[in-house]
Amino acid sequence: MTSDDPYTVVWSEQTAHLGRLAGEESGWYAATAAALVRPGDRLAVDVGCGGAGMTRALATALDPEGRAVGVDGEPAILAAAKERAPHLEFLAADLDGDLSDLRAALGEPADLVWASASVHHAGDQQAAVDALASLLGAGGRLALAEGGLPARHLPWDLGVGEPGLEVRLDAAQDRWFASMRAGLPGSVRMPYGWSECLRRAGLTGVKARTTLFERELPLTDAEVNRVLDKLAHRVDHLRPAGLLDPADLDAWDQLLDSAATAWLGLRDDLYWLEARTIHIGQTP
Repeated sequence: MTSDDPYTVVWSEQTAHLGRLAGEESGWYAATAAALVRPGDRLAVDVGCGGAGMTRALATALDPEGRAVGVDGEPAILAAAKERAPHLEFLAADLDGDLSDLRAALGEPADLVWASASVHHAGDQQAAVDALASLLGAGGRLALAEGGLPARHLPWDLGVGEPGLEVRLDAAQDRWFASMRAGLPGSVRMPYGWSECLRRAGLTGVKARTTLFERELPLTDAEVNRVLDKLAHRVDHLRPAGLLDPADLDAWDQLLDSAATAWLGLRDDLYWLEARTIHIGQTP
């Protein structure tokens, strides 16, 4: 299934991309799972599991008798996740529902529920977090990976186009995100932050932890290639919506063309700096 609406995410088309991300982010998943899982935890649930990177990390962090369950609402994504981790358990569920069927399928309250960049695709984000909190048992934790600071890779002035090109790419992404959310079925604005969202879901001890990602310079060839792939993915994602100024789009096409003299891959001043925030709340 495809969509002519540039603000509709066709998740079946994102399967390969999500699989690549799961591999690239394996180190972060492993460290995060090790910090979140507590001794004695029996059930950890990865909601919006994508490429199953966190599902696998949770399984490794749990005691041998523990269960890590991946959950997603897209059949193609679930099928690919099962291929990558056939030894793990996967269930289908839609975050826009009340998750009662998921609670029944899990068969026991969860000690940890993880949701990374998935709640913001629910029409009513507060209702989705309320539903996720309902999966928890006493003392269970809900961890939302949402927000942080956008990645920065490029100098402000690249000598191609107007300075500030990467900043304007972020601004275009923000406009796309606002339109995407407005077009979701049952879309409701959430005029407060994730910490308040967790408290309104009845969770206590709400806190946040942020991880800074900074790669040692100069970037390796593999890291440069990842940067170029990420930028190309973002530009191509925004291109159909017409949110990029034509002059900026022309600059990006030059910078991302390996045959052009302005190709970013020829530069030695690319860098990697970003921050990711996890918001955590606990049942009383």
